Amino acid sequence: MLGALDASLAIGQIVEKARLSATETSKPVVTRFAPSPTGFLHIGGARTALFNWLFARHHGGKFLLRIEDTDKTRSTQPAIDAILDGMRWLELDWDGDAVFQSQRVGRHAAVAEALLASGSAYRCYAAPDELEAMRAGQRANKQPLRYDGRWRDRECGPEQERQRFAVRLKAPREGETVIDDAVQGRVTVSNSELDDMILLRSDGTPTYMLAVVVDDHDMGVTHVIRGDDHLNNAFRQLGIIKAMRWPEPVYGHVPLIHGQDGAKLSKRHGALGVETYRDEMGILSEALSNYLLRLGWGHGDDEIISRDDAVRWFDLSHVGRAPSRFDPAKLEHVNGHYIRHADDARLAALVAQRLASLGADEASLVRAMPELKNRAKDLNALAEGAAFLFAQRPLTIDEAAEALLDGAAADLLARLHRALEATGEWTAANVEGAVRGVSEAAGVKLGKVAQPLRAALTGRATSPGIFDVLLLLGRDESLARIADRASEGVAA
Repeated sequence: MLGALDASLAIGQIVEKARLSATETSKPVVTRFAPSPTGFLHIGGARTALFNWLFARHHGGKFLLRIEDTDKTRSTQPAIDAILDGMRWLELDWDGDAVFQSQRVGRHAAVAEALLASGSAYRCYAAPDELEAMRAGQRANKQPLRYDGRWRDRECGPEQERQRFAVRLKAPREGETVIDDAVQGRVTVSNSELDDMILLRSDGTPTYMLAVVVDDHDMGVTHVIRGDDHLNNAFRQLGIIKAMRWPEPVYGHVPLIHGQDGAKLSKRHGALGVETYRDEMGILSEALSNYLLRLGWGHGDDEIISRDDAVRWFDLSHVGRAPSRFDPAKLEHVNGHYIRHADDARLAALVAQRLASLGADEASLVRAMPELKNRAKDLNALAEGAAFLFAQRPLTIDEAAEALLDGAAADLLARLHRALEATGEWTAANVEGAVRGVSEAAGVKLGKVAQPLRAALTGRATSPGIFDVLLLLGRDESLARIADRASEGVAA
């Protein structure tokens, strides 16, 4: 009996996937990303943009960008600029020009007037204090806070002739509304739970709920892929779509990103603007994209996924229904992979910006990059590891390195100075032979010689291989730095 039930469920899932696949591809795909410029492009929004971009590119469709800037008190030009900059950095190119919602308020109002004319909407003359009294009564009676429809079937009289009014949608009161969500599956809401939402405020401005529906329709959006915090909105927005007899989009509501503690992602978890990851944390764009792709979507056990493969493989059926958890350590690991495989000249240019105060030159960084990038997990660490190349004498020695210069270190450095100065051509074989010769003559292991040498050359206890450091610094600079920390009798 149980086996038959499992088989039935499996068949049902196969049929549902086939239905969703057919729905997804039955006409040219158009997706959109619609950020509100009241803040920068945070990683949750970046993931939404990425999913929309990948879905459109996978199906050979269009990816559109709409800036929802109708809240003029909170929308700012710097935020708009940051969103566009973040999209470009992530290489999420959009088709056509960005649409600004604030430039379409006339169209939004026209749709509200059309709904009034068809009887699908009505004028509500309820004053703010009247509505607050209604809500107070609902709270007192522990009822859901929703508009009670007091003007739904009421005729306005002469006393309303000069009064301001809002326009409300006549939501269905019986039956239920069903959404076959491409991520969440079939979701049903009783229409008795939907109130008559406002379309136009009493000052004539459109609400977000109206503007979104009108803009999606006019832009030809076929798939609305967004966070699942908008799922409840979808049921209310469908009321407008059905009243206007417009085609319904395919919805895909993606679970939100949570912190490692399971709580909603916040700044303390890493919910920062993408420019922070780029500028302050030294994350590469392809690393952040790869990491965000794997937050809630998967392709077998693949962790490192190229952009080309992501376009080939991406679908909505593999987006999970559970919230994903943001793990900074995992992002750092992914970033380290991309740094190791990045072009040396590109990394050198990025690191040179971080070391501009030291007068860093890209040519030196390119030469050093094969050694430097194997140890770094972000651009900051890469810059820190490269800083010794451009440091001015006498070097600032950090605490860990200073500990390596105690005791017999000065004598070992004096021996190293004499041995290296006596080498002929400054080659890898010659400098290695000189250092190993000092180690053998002193009767100590190579590490006992390399440690103070590293400290003297870089000011740090860690660095690329010591022979690479000598080659990168060159003969004159290497000998001068060793002399600064050697025993008396060694001329700088």
